[in-house]
Amino acid sequence: MTTSPPPAAAPASDSTLVRAARGLPVAHTPVWFMRQAGRSLPEYRKVREGVGMLESCRRPDLVTEITLQPVRRHGVDAAIFFSDIVVPLAAVGVDLDIVPGVGPVVAEPVRTRADLERLRDLVPEDVPDITESVRMLVAELGATPLIGFAGAPFTLASYLVEGGPSRTHERTKALMHGDPGLWHDLCARLARISGAFLRVQASAGASAVQLFDSWAGALSRADYTRFVAEHSATVLAAVADLDVPRIHFGVGTGELLTLMGEAGAEVVGVDHRVSLTDALERTGGRWALQGNLDPALLFAPWEPLEQRVREIVEEGRAAPGHVFNLGHGVPPSADPDVLTRVVALVHEVSAR
Repeated sequence: MTTSPPPAAAPASDSTLVRAARGLPVAHTPVWFMRQAGRSLPEYRKVREGVGMLESCRRPDLVTEITLQPVRRHGVDAAIFFSDIVVPLAAVGVDLDIVPGVGPVVAEPVRTRADLERLRDLVPEDVPDITESVRMLVAELGATPLIGFAGAPFTLASYLVEGGPSRTHERTKALMHGDPGLWHDLCARLARISGAFLRVQASAGASAVQLFDSWAGALSRADYTRFVAEHSATVLAAVADLDVPRIHFGVGTGELLTLMGEAGAEVVGVDHRVSLTDALERTGGRWALQGNLDPALLFAPWEPLEQRVREIVEEGRAAPGHVFNLGHGVPPSADPDVLTRVVALVHEVSAR
């Protein structure tokens, strides 16, 4: 008696994550977590010992290992490329450091046209290590898709203008309104840099990309439309011909969801402040949705956490496509075993 070989796994380009992003039928809701590769994992902390963040992001051996760690541990449906949104800025010569406990700190903030002139465009030759890392990862991941990512122009501009993280974005908004010409020129330059960074990753084999606009929620709809939308659209357009789904995510962007979709995304990321049901109503079913478990619930007892996961999966069924994720990143002190249980639960309750 002969037995048939097991069916071959679908290629990463036709994986559950990619299909859900395109609004196609899937066997189960795909799940991955922002910041799944990072400080919540003891294996990550071990491999990063004595190695600075920027160096970690530029060493293909470390990038590959760190990106793969949560895939091995949690069984997530996608890997997110281990990097940082300021990596392309450092690659074009911006003097910055990622300070533990603080975030990116820029030595010479960009506040005048002369400052802008120091910021040049990114070319693939600036980041050969990124190409190498993506190729190594794609070879290791096989049927599991890799998500590339970049920072959106507004968020990058905020870091550059403020000189580091800011709760108020006072200098950023002052420049935006006080010198709109300089603001748009700065964002246009950053859009080309981020677009080139996404294109490097997608060209090397990433199956999807995500544009992070971490601070866009600080803006009104009017300011987003006037000062930001066109530049985010430029970034997303940079990979439009490469046939990879584009995810557009920001924090506190419930009022901006439709605008973020219209910038050129296939998937709109939703943080935990807006239910998927409300997000679907606001976006009119025009895009797949990603999200949106509150990261704080990872610290709750299992019963309420399980209930919320089930609710989100059910809410997501009404969307054209749904990718389960957190409403923001994995907290550093989260229990990895809880994340693993969440993945298994999503797969179980969403099985078609």
